[in-house]
Amino acid sequence: MKDLIKEFKEFIARGNVLDLAIGVVIGGAFQAIVNSLVNDVIMPIVGAIIGGLDFSAIAIPLGGDAMIMIGSFLQAIVNFLIVAAVLFAVVKAMNKFNKKEEPKPEEKPAEPSEEVKLLTSINEELKKMNKEPEAKKPAAKKAEPKKTAAKKTETKKTTKKTNKK
Repeated sequence: MKDLIKEFKEFIARGNVLDLAIGVVIGGAFQAIVNSLVNDVIMPIVGAIIGGLDFSAIAIPLGGDAMIMIGSFLQAIVNFLIVAAVLFAVVKAMNKFNKKEEPKPEEKPAEPSEEVKLLTSINEELKKMNKEPEAKKPAAKKAEPKKTAAKKTETKKTTKKTNKK
């Protein structure tokens, strides 16, 4: 029995149930306003347009005291249409009021041209070449000036002659 009471409390405490209950209570209070609007404002205007007839008095006698109350039915239809129109206006206003700004889709940057892509790849390759350690760089032959090479050869020859003497 305790589980049933606990489950019932959880059901009642849900936000949707409370919202629904509040809506029913406010709807009941709103019904009095709509009935007054229909009976006291709209129906006299409609009755004046069609010749002063009071819709609530329109009835089809069936015999004896039994009557089909067409006027009451027409009034209920008008009530429904007015309530629907008012609720539509309220919901539309609330949606406009509560409408959050939708984030605009982010625009993708324009695709770079082929020339820019090529220059970017060349730039990246140059950066890689500059960052490589000296050991990995291709060995460049250092050309010695001819005079220096000739002097070395002469120095070697002179050294050999001196050693022989």
